[in-house]
Amino acid sequence: MRKNVAVIGCGKISDIYLSNLTNVFENVNVYAVCDLDNTKAEEKANKYNTRVMSFEDILANKDIDIVLNLTTPSSHYDICKKAILAKKNTYVEKPLSSTYSEGKELVELALREGVLLGCAPDTFMGAGIHTARKIIDDGLIGDVVGTTAFMLCPGHESWHPSPEFYYKKGGGPLFDMGPYYITALINLIGSVKSVSGMSNCLRRKRKITSEPKRGTFIEVDVDTHVNGLLRFANGTIGNLITSFDAYGTGLSKIEVYGTKGSIIVPDPNCFGGEVLLKQSFDTEFRSFPLINRFSDNSRGLGVADMAYCLINGTQANCANSKVGLHTLEIMEKILLSNNTKQEMELESTCNRPEISKLI
Repeated sequence: MRKNVAVIGCGKISDIYLSNLTNVFENVNVYAVCDLDNTKAEEKANKYNTRVMSFEDILANKDIDIVLNLTTPSSHYDICKKAILAKKNTYVEKPLSSTYSEGKELVELALREGVLLGCAPDTFMGAGIHTARKIIDDGLIGDVVGTTAFMLCPGHESWHPSPEFYYKKGGGPLFDMGPYYITALINLIGSVKSVSGMSNCLRRKRKITSEPKRGTFIEVDVDTHVNGLLRFANGTIGNLITSFDAYGTGLSKIEVYGTKGSIIVPDPNCFGGEVLLKQSFDTEFRSFPLINRFSDNSRGLGVADMAYCLINGTQANCANSKVGLHTLEIMEKILLSNNTKQEMELESTCNRPEISKLI
């Protein structure tokens, strides 16, 4: 049995989703695509042997089971709300919405309408972070006491064809890349109780050096260097730095420290990567074998997992809305803490995601 998926938004990220949903995951079928630019939609429809439909027709079509929202962050709330009200199971690229209040409304609305709501990233379901979680769950590093996470890069205007939205509300290094890191940490350690943050922006204009907009300037509306402290519910203390102002770094993406050892976790923007473990009796880090098959770029795994849940009715989807909402509040409160100069308690909470039956 397959569940029919309609893809809203045919931008840069859509290719890997469409490729995997067409060729890798056997429980889904790409029923239709939609984009404000009909030329883009036609191109993807031809490439992946599907059809173009309007958003209104997608919502009205009873054969469509899942709406996959790949629009830019400013459109996430509106598209998701309309899909949920049409009683469509909905999966959205990160972040869940631009604000916590909007995200909370979507979660409550999905519960009321009896549909599943999922949110990227699904990279935590891949072999790299799954392996790191098993190391923790098996007690190989003892009790977790601390973690660090670093996402440091010079920004996206050197490679993305239309990078403007990365510097608008719902973007910036925290809202763009932070979900990968925060979701990974929630999966490894659990929910966060409170946060503190500092952030700044030293360049309010950025020059695009990628094609086709080379030489034009972006007005920057968000902070581009953000430092957050995370106080997890289990007592673990975490440090998260995200930046579009760093031209180089020698730091690990994520490290987790326990009473009996430490782990170097691979890039949470990827599904695979090398997991390194150093226990108390080791003299150096050693590579730990990966434990699941999703080590290549498997974006769409969260959608396929949602389809599995719909087909079998066995569990809540792994990349679920409660994790997405908790991640959204963490990010929003880090930025709010910078303004209030206070530690911010979180309203939301979530469980560590279940391990998908697809893995």
